[in-house]
Amino acid sequence: MEILLKPEQQQFVQAQIASGKFTNADEVVDVAFRLLEKLGNEYSQWIEETREKIDLARVELERGEGLDGETVVHQILDRFQQAREAQK
Repeated sequence: MEILLKPEQQQFVQAQIASGKFTNADEVVDVAFRLLEKLGNEYSQWIEETREKIDLARVELERGEGLDGETVVHQILDRFQQAREAQK
């Protein structure tokens, strides 16, 4: 398979080789694909964990365990205020 890179992508690959981190373009591309695969896996995991948290939150809300928005906002503002005071 042949892939054509845009000029800025070619410059990036050449810069990586020039930095001494890689000896050729194949190494740069190999690492890029491994990082892309890792990012995809981590994103998929994040999506699954987020869905689980949402499902749990729905159940808690149905049981009346949730907080109203005003209470949450006040708690956040209190934390900000405490952080500001701690910086003084």
